[in-house]
Amino acid sequence: MDRRRKPNPAERRRDLCDAAIRLLAADGAKGLSHLKVDREAAVPDGTTSFYFRTRSALLRAVAERLAELDLAALQSAADGSDGPGQRPSPSRLSQVVIQAGIEPQLSLTKARYELTMQASRDPALAAILQQATDAFTELHREILVQLMPHGAELDPAVVEDLSNVTLTFINGLLMRAAHGDRVVGSAEQLDGILSAIAAGILKSPKKGRLTDGGGTRRAGRRRAAASG
Repeated sequence: MDRRRKPNPAERRRDLCDAAIRLLAADGAKGLSHLKVDREAAVPDGTTSFYFRTRSALLRAVAERLAELDLAALQSAADGSDGPGQRPSPSRLSQVVIQAGIEPQLSLTKARYELTMQASRDPALAAILQQATDAFTELHREILVQLMPHGAELDPAVVEDLSNVTLTFINGLLMRAAHGDRVVGSAEQLDGILSAIAAGILKSPKKGRLTDGGGTRRAGRRRAAASG
C-alpha cells in the first residue's frame, strides 16, 4: 500500500511559485513556462498546468507570492524597531533595501522587476504588486521623517515630494544591484545618502516642494512598484 503523503495544495502552489521566482530571476519572463517550472520544482510534467491553467494565472500567483514575501520582510523589519519614537540605527528602511540587493533577496528583486514590466500590460497583475508597493511606500515615508531633523514638523506635501525623490534613488540602486553592480555597501551608508538627499532638497528655494501634488503622487507610486 502506498503511504506517501499527498501534497498539500497550498504548499504545492507555494513551491511552484517559488520555483517560478527563481526562473524569473535567472532567465527573465521570456524564459518562464509551465514545463520549466515543473522541472525547476522537480515535480511531474503537467503539475504547474494543473494548478495554473494559463500563463497569466501563473504570473499572478507568483506576484501574490512575492507580495506575501515582501510584506513578511517589511513586518519583520517593523517588529525589530526599538519602540515608538526611537529610530534604530541603521534604519529599518535601509536594512530592507540593502538586503534586497543581496541573495537570497536579490532573486526576489530581479523577479519583481520582471513582473513589473509584465504588469504594465496586465491590470490585475499590477493590482497585486501594488499591495507590497503601498506597504513599502508607507514604511519609506515613516523612516524618511525620522531621518530628518524636525521631520515630524514637515508639511505632508513636502514629505510626499521627498519620498518620491528618494524612492526614485532607491529604485535605481536596486536596478543596479539586479545587474550585479552594488554601489552602496551598507545600511548605514544608505541612511547617510538618503539624509543628504533630503537635506539638499529642503535647502532648495522651494523648501522641498518640487512639483505639484496629484501627478507627483501617482508617479511616485509607479516608481516605487519595483522597490516594494
